[in-house]
Amino acid sequence: MSDSHSPGPDGVMDHRLLIDGNWVAASNGGGFENRNPANTDDLIGRFAAATADDATRAIDAAQAAFADWRATPVSKRAACLDKAADWLEQHADAFGAELLREEGKLLSLGVAEVKRAAQTLRFYAVEGQTLTGEVFAQDDAKMTVYTQREPLGVAAIITPWNFPVSIPARKMAPALITGNTVVFKPSSEAPLIGLRLTEALVAGGLPPGVINFITGPSVETGPALTADPRVRAISFTGSTRAGETIHRGLPITTRTQMELGGKNPLIVMEDADLDLAVKLAVGGGFSLTGQACTGTSRVLVHRDVAASFTAKLKAASEALVVGDGADAATQIGPLASQKQLETVLRYIEIGKGEATLVTGGRRLTDPPHDKGWYVTPTVFGDVAPGAVIAQEEIFGPVIALIEIGSYDEAIAVANGVAYGLSASLATKNFDYIQRFPTDVEAGTVKVNRTTTGNLVNAPFGGIKASSTATFRESGRAGLDFFTQIKTVYLGR
Repeated sequence: MSDSHSPGPDGVMDHRLLIDGNWVAASNGGGFENRNPANTDDLIGRFAAATADDATRAIDAAQAAFADWRATPVSKRAACLDKAADWLEQHADAFGAELLREEGKLLSLGVAEVKRAAQTLRFYAVEGQTLTGEVFAQDDAKMTVYTQREPLGVAAIITPWNFPVSIPARKMAPALITGNTVVFKPSSEAPLIGLRLTEALVAGGLPPGVINFITGPSVETGPALTADPRVRAISFTGSTRAGETIHRGLPITTRTQMELGGKNPLIVMEDADLDLAVKLAVGGGFSLTGQACTGTSRVLVHRDVAASFTAKLKAASEALVVGDGADAATQIGPLASQKQLETVLRYIEIGKGEATLVTGGRRLTDPPHDKGWYVTPTVFGDVAPGAVIAQEEIFGPVIALIEIGSYDEAIAVANGVAYGLSASLATKNFDYIQRFPTDVEAGTVKVNRTTTGNLVNAPFGGIKASSTATFRESGRAGLDFFTQIKTVYLGR
């Protein structure tokens, strides 16, 4: 895929846009740098900063390619996804290492994410071939009534930096298998792995214009993607504020699917296995440096076990090794950007003023952490349910401990936020377990498991301010968003 980049005079790669099958520079020659958050001296590459005109040209290409792509037999579309999956699997170690460099994710997690993206492509390659309409019973013997599913047209895929290959894969795969064409814009914090996914799809045999790849600040490309009525679907993952802005400005003919913020609770009841509960809190709250929309940011712990749980969580948090994900000993990597570092540190200062700092709360600045965006895993105790750190999404390694006295109080506190993405309950009590899925306001509900993680073949999404109340991602439900139903009456 040498056309996608070329070395600059300093040997650093300059990466291009993909528009209508051609790898091109931004129309105004603009670009931006991509640096390693574990070591900002490490310049990974330079990327083209697409203009509004570039975004419009990408839409032009996708619109022109749509008729032929929708007419392509679904088995051939599936073969393209399978070949792209092969490409990802063949390069999983190399791409995982690149993901580590540009996002700070642990190497093992980076490789696993690339392989998960391949798994997602394969899932939709199969599942998309089973998507059919329905035949309806009726009283006219000389008439057949059925539905057929059709693609929408051009889909804009706008994705975040925290899962920069698995989230795009679970959006683009159902779009492509159902016959839509795509304009893909990854986050500027992690564009390289998005480029690799695009290269994989091109290697899989997608015709020119079916997949278009643009990078750069959303202030330039965002309005072009969201205001153009030819864009019939927008699938976005990011902050609730950004999602609301996009949603308000769309044409009525544009379908939306938005996965947004979360303030996810883990409820630890009086009968919980505390060692398991601590493991769930650490895994959900600190894995990926807390940079997951489903991350555990609140732990609602029963007051009967609060002291014991807090001591165990403090010890487990302080035992975590913070460092460069390239080091096999590292358990917590850096935050993804200086902006994210500043956001997390701001919330930590707010927390110090409204709660008790149990552990952490520091930026690491001494070697070997002096050139990266590192923060110690942070736990606050004595947090009031209405505190800022208990209400607002932080997106970093910060856990707020809130004491509760009963199951009903736990549910009230868990539901007392604007978000409703994921929630988990640690307990052995069957009554609690049976009631929890109905009582808690969350789109993803778990018992004795971390708030993070979802299956490739299961629906994913939130309620309240965590999602638009439209279509789920992932699993078979992910196909629904990219298709529309046409009802056919055939008389004779």
